[in-house]
Amino acid sequence: MELYDLLHPEAVKVVVAASSKKRVLQDMAQLAGNCYNIQTEVLLEALLEREKLGPTGVGHGVALPHARSTDVDKVCGAFILLESPVDFGSVDKLPVDVIFGLFAPENAGVDHLKALAIVSRTLRDNSICAKLRANPDQQTLFTILTENQKIQAA
Repeated sequence: MELYDLLHPEAVKVVVAASSKKRVLQDMAQLAGNCYNIQTEVLLEALLEREKLGPTGVGHGVALPHARSTDVDKVCGAFILLESPVDFGSVDKLPVDVIFGLFAPENAGVDHLKALAIVSRTLRDNSICAKLRANPDQQTLFTILTENQKIQAA
């Protein structure tokens, strides 16, 4: 499993203004719902339930909201770049502008964990995050997120 297996090019978006973490999660659920034909409300509810367990802001301006749902057929992702960062309750107290959401079937188990590890490894790379922040174009963002894995797989 690689990041390009998880992310559809249409599931990448730049958001000009988001007023709160909840608004970002709503945008994430809508983006994923539209792209993968899943009810937005179901995805949003799953994301909000997961956030109750603890914030998914991992530091350095990055958040990895993730959720499981019986309405999801396979592990999939959505990516949002915010032009104006928002508070995500991150461990380092920094606001978040790079958000990769993951959605998995209720019984995904290992696949969900593998997907989280892949996304986390990718977004822990400061050079990748710098490229993402410098290139607010949907197709360019998709390419930046997926090119490294394609090169390694070749």
